[in-house]
Amino acid sequence: MEHRRLRKEQVWLAVGSLMILATVALAFALAYTRDVMIPFVLAIFITTVVAPFFDYQVTRLRFPRWIAVVTTLLVVAALISLLSLAFVAAFQAMVAVASDYGQQVGDLSERLFDSLQSRHIQIDQAKVVSLIEERVPQYVTQSAGLLMGVISHTLLVIIFVVFLLFGRDSHKRRTGIMADIERTFREYLVEMTIISTLTATLVGCVLWMLGLPMAWLFAFLVFILTYIPNIGGIVSTLLPIPIAFAAFNNPWLIVAVVAIPAAIHVVIGSFVAPRLMSHGLELHPVTILLSLAFWGLLWGIVGMFLAVPIMAMLRIVLAEFETTRPLAELLSGRLPGRDAARR
Repeated sequence: MEHRRLRKEQVWLAVGSLMILATVALAFALAYTRDVMIPFVLAIFITTVVAPFFDYQVTRLRFPRWIAVVTTLLVVAALISLLSLAFVAAFQAMVAVASDYGQQVGDLSERLFDSLQSRHIQIDQAKVVSLIEERVPQYVTQSAGLLMGVISHTLLVIIFVVFLLFGRDSHKRRTGIMADIERTFREYLVEMTIISTLTATLVGCVLWMLGLPMAWLFAFLVFILTYIPNIGGIVSTLLPIPIAFAAFNNPWLIVAVVAIPAAIHVVIGSFVAPRLMSHGLELHPVTILLSLAFWGLLWGIVGMFLAVPIMAMLRIVLAEFETTRPLAELLSGRLPGRDAARR
């Protein structure tokens, strides 16, 4: 019995080592091919969303496949165009006010330096302020350029969508892994869209009533960043702080700009989201944070948006096979050995 247990541990150690090496190799491959893989993964997700519309045209309306592809692509192109126009408008506004944003951060820094000097803490104020005023517009412009680069991949995404739709068998009933993956992603997208819209609307109304400049722009950023679990809400809550310090002299208004949106995120995340996302993704919070770090390192901000659905689909695939089922349980936050011992 002892020999068998030792042998089993050695096998799992060898399997675990091989999986770590395979993960590292896969990470390098994904990072190297990101210019192709990002549009391809986006195309898979888009195809999953529009597949019911495509299948309805082929099976119920009896449209030829090429007509169904064309009408589906028109819908996809319209949605991508609307999203692209929203990104362009929002980040053109950000780039236009980037210098003012940097100046406002510099004004805030000067106030902090005056407070520090009054306490006899000496810092090179001119150097730090000039660095802030130079870096902030640069970071805003780089962020806009990154998102514009994503939009520039639209043509490649559409090409992938065309091939995926032509290769889809609309008459075949999907069961098992594929059915679970499609259902999980569609439910996740719909539920997150509702949550993001509700959060952005409430935050935007609060910032507008408080009189914060560019309140609509921060509300749009809340809508986008809410798709990134945990981290997105924190970042979107902190973004208006420099503008609030520059715009308001009343400290209570500055506190309200941060506290009320933070409370909205907490309430929606603690009470609304769990009830809306009743099925859940069965991913442990630590798994979500690690996946955000991993995919963000590989594919940048786009990877952070795709991290959760990718990990949810990976968990479904791993759960289908006896050998990899413990890994799926681990992603869900359940330790198979400990659970079995308790039983």
